[in-house]
Amino acid sequence: MTQREMFQDMTESMKKFGIHLAYGEKVELEGSTIIPVAAVGFGGGAGAGEGNVSSAKSLADGAQGGQGEGAGLGGGAFPVGAYVTDEFGTRFQPNIVALLLAAFPLALTAAWGLPRIIKAIKR
Repeated sequence: MTQREMFQDMTESMKKFGIHLAYGEKVELEGSTIIPVAAVGFGGGAGAGEGNVSSAKSLADGAQGGQGEGAGLGGGAFPVGAYVTDEFGTRFQPNIVALLLAAFPLALTAAWGLPRIIKAIKR
């Protein structure tokens, strides 16, 4: 299997896996149905190369030029809320703590950058 085929195979597997991460298993609780929802992201990379060893220490140790290849894939999920179905209907209930934690870096960056942007515009 070539490196490209291996990476494409991993990518297809992650697409299928990602849907299961974004929407969790439904839970029945006291007459309500709850389906957890998460924001899911994945990233990956692959590379290959060949070369000659040029450092004196490597040559002294008997190293030779060579070829190499590799691929990697990683991801994560961030809980954003849940769909809740009960006697009042179906609605999305956000996870306030998670949303506040996600918004904090954005607010901090805006608070730090906004005065600098205004200062730059005034010049």
